[in-house]
Amino acid sequence: MKKVLIANRGEIAVRIARACADYGVQSVAVYANADLDALHARMADEAYGLDGDRPADTYLNIEKLLAIAKRSGADAVHPGYGFLSESAAFAQAVIDAGLVWIGPSPTAIARLGDKVEARKIALKVGAPLVAGTSDPVKDAGEVLAFAEQHGLPIIIKAAFGGGGRGMKIAWRMDEVAELFDSAVREAVTAFGRGECFVEQFLDKPRHIEAQVIADQHGNVVVLGTRDCSLQRRNQKLVEEAPAPFLSDEQRTRIHESARAICAEAGYASAGTVEFLLSGSGAISFLEVNTRLQVEHPVTEQTTGVDLVVEQLRVADGHTLSVTETPAPLGHSIEFRINAEDVGRGFLPTPGPVTRFDAPSGPGVRLDTGVQAGSVVPGTFDSLMAKLIVTGATREQAMARARRALKEFRIDGVASVLPFHRAVMGHADFIGTDGFKVHTRWIETDFANPLAAAARAEPQPDATLVRTAMEIDGRRVSLGLPAELLRGLQSAGAAPSAAAAGAATPDVDPAAVVSPIAGNLHAWKVEDGAQVKEGDVIAVMEAMKMEMQVAAHRSGRIRIQAQAGSYQAVGASLATIGDAA
Repeated sequence: MKKVLIANRGEIAVRIARACADYGVQSVAVYANADLDALHARMADEAYGLDGDRPADTYLNIEKLLAIAKRSGADAVHPGYGFLSESAAFAQAVIDAGLVWIGPSPTAIARLGDKVEARKIALKVGAPLVAGTSDPVKDAGEVLAFAEQHGLPIIIKAAFGGGGRGMKIAWRMDEVAELFDSAVREAVTAFGRGECFVEQFLDKPRHIEAQVIADQHGNVVVLGTRDCSLQRRNQKLVEEAPAPFLSDEQRTRIHESARAICAEAGYASAGTVEFLLSGSGAISFLEVNTRLQVEHPVTEQTTGVDLVVEQLRVADGHTLSVTETPAPLGHSIEFRINAEDVGRGFLPTPGPVTRFDAPSGPGVRLDTGVQAGSVVPGTFDSLMAKLIVTGATREQAMARARRALKEFRIDGVASVLPFHRAVMGHADFIGTDGFKVHTRWIETDFANPLAAAARAEPQPDATLVRTAMEIDGRRVSLGLPAELLRGLQSAGAAPSAAAAGAATPDVDPAAVVSPIAGNLHAWKVEDGAQVKEGDVIAVMEAMKMEMQVAAHRSGRIRIQAQAGSYQAVGASLATIGDAA
């Protein structure tokens, strides 16, 4: 291969562009309108617009991506993670277009990406498993039947997804139907397919995974384990390698099961096999992610293997550069730096980044998709950067992490940095009395209240105004940011006296305000209905995650905002007046 189209955005697109440079091939970036000036668009050798604002119109649009590959002369495609990275249809379309697909074969993606089929493969090779449906469920009734047979809690999971999207845990029978519907909606939004299956849910388990790399010559190597138990909304926040506090027997079982599953599926490229580890020590196969993981850097730091370059080598037909599981080179911890307000329940906070002072020094690596002046769009994932800290031991890695997190400063949008700083001082994570972190630790055991961040600045209008121009006798299409045109239009105009002296209006106590910047997916009540404080009245979606809006008081609701509309943070969605 000579030129790689990166079918992704943000920090992972930057990461892949750098690997391409190291490997000696050119890189081509793509960008949605909001990403016109994003770091990944400037980092690659070339960048082409996708002419759209939403995932379905941009990074999930196979036709547009292949057209840009042809236009740019790219001969290979790397999907990164998320979006189309686990789409067998996209992989096949890339291959049918005569391009090199940097990832596992469409057949392997289909077999392992379908979580029901993956369970069957895991059973065949003897991997440990909890009870689950053998095929995707047809409706909420089948989910209820499974819960009645096997008991609660249960977990509803998108059959063709990952990253915590389309994943819901039911603790009560009366919430099963709504959670099933929500999982289907999230799966369709994030992955384009809504099929879901059901499993027994292990309460308070650890999340352990094995990093696999395989080539096209039948060689399959497990590079080691990671612990990814620290999660919110089923999405990881902190990961470390190698997974600490495992017995030799547990580690061996995980390694052997991961290798056997990938070998049985005829896997090639980087992949991750995930497991749950219960408090009793029981291991259960979870799923296979047929792509590069967000947390791959901690494995790179502790093995010396560049996983993205290894993917490029495998796609070029080379054999693996490693032949067996390497001994760990110290310990590494990764912190996902999301644009989320930890004091408001990890609400996404899209907007402009006004300050981004990253740490450095011994053992510190930063993979970032933003810098000062960047804008975090509300239509995509909240991940801004990843801080990876490595030491000779876990204790040294934690000490360096505390120093690095103290140095890190982000302004303009809220970030999860306060949470990370709190975690690095928490006995449950440090493990002085045993490692007590589990996948629901934040919701159940993390009792450290964190202050809400200042409201983010309003997100600038990312719309591009397109027009045609002639440059040196050639007609070209030009896209100009609407914000820029408005600024030029109003340049030199003095502010009116009313605007200059206007005071910030008081918030109407009856108003139901939008807690996030995002789409108002649906109203759960009718206009004029009586609601009680705490009732779920609406569902919003931001950064590909759904969240509920609850009534802040009791009374009669008057709906103002239309379902399907985009709402700024703090916008009035409705009012709740007196009951009369």
